[in-house]
Amino acid sequence: MKLSIERGTLLKAVSQAQSVVERRNTIPILANVLIEAEGNTVQFRATDLDIEVVDRAPAMVERAGSTTVSAVTLHEIVRKLPDGALVTLTDDGAAGRLTVEAGRSNFNLATLPKEDFPVMASSEYSANFSAKAEVLRRLFDKSKFAISTEETRYYLNGVYMHVADGDGGQVLRCVATDGHRLARIDAPLPEGAGAMPGVIVPRKTVGELRKLLEEDDMDIAVSVSETKVRFATPDITLTSKVIDGTFPDYTRVIPQGNTRRMEVDATDFAKAVDRVATVSSERSRAVKMSLDEDRLILSVNAPDSGAAEEELAVAYSDERLEIGFNAKYLLEIASQVDRENAVFLFNSAGDPTLMREGNDETAVYVVMPMRV
Repeated sequence: MKLSIERGTLLKAVSQAQSVVERRNTIPILANVLIEAEGNTVQFRATDLDIEVVDRAPAMVERAGSTTVSAVTLHEIVRKLPDGALVTLTDDGAAGRLTVEAGRSNFNLATLPKEDFPVMASSEYSANFSAKAEVLRRLFDKSKFAISTEETRYYLNGVYMHVADGDGGQVLRCVATDGHRLARIDAPLPEGAGAMPGVIVPRKTVGELRKLLEEDDMDIAVSVSETKVRFATPDITLTSKVIDGTFPDYTRVIPQGNTRRMEVDATDFAKAVDRVATVSSERSRAVKMSLDEDRLILSVNAPDSGAAEEELAVAYSDERLEIGFNAKYLLEIASQVDRENAVFLFNSAGDPTLMREGNDETAVYVVMPMRV
């Protein structure tokens, strides 16, 4: 195998591949990227046995062929090469070496046989549809903060993507929760997605997927089966196993009868919470919200480190309410708001609180209060 490729193109392809590779693994071949050159294209394939990413890039292929080489080492070399350099990759199968040349730089890397590289079994997908990158980015970006990190509740370690009944008919919905907060985001149902089974997309896959969704107008081909999910652009295909488990009935957690309504400037609110939380204790991170007529007082009282208080003008006309929250949860929810105002709906100091972005019903957040 021998090919030449522009450094920037190579870096983009290899960086996606090396981020999938597990740094610590007991199977040496899983640390490698499979390079396959044919025609005028080279493709880079990496896997951790749960996720597989294939990145295609244009190249001048002198001699077709394939090999595997350490993904992290190749990425580091390419990253340090000068901008605009032309990189030549030459594989010497007999010696088990890959030569990387660019200008006066020359690297000689150990390879492993391509036959040992595990390729994810192809799957029959029960639903295939297309969605704009912008739509998928919103669904996953706004829900992923609520993914649980508790390994024991593995079925919460991802985003539940499924078809649901919205106000105006069926919608494509993403939900994540860790038991303390919940995010539920809706988008119009793409054509062909109606038959899609509900799947839990793992946290790592959500992170890798984000790199495919940079360009707003790009169409992403989505394929879903009971066991796998695939997202593809013309250049990159990301295939992932889904979490084998049942996502809990999240609708029971979303309060329906919260009538006490507070509207606040989302940016001002987030900044004020951040400021007063500076003195909160690391363990509890508790912030108290005291609501009165058109006035909100955020306060923290941590005996070890001190106290803080800040007042904000809000739209609130209900009876007085005092309620406590974890500052981190409040901040994460407030930072999801794209609109100017955040609307909080309360019931009592002990009940879950609902938050929306202005009048937008397609994004709903729930946060559990804490005692302060």
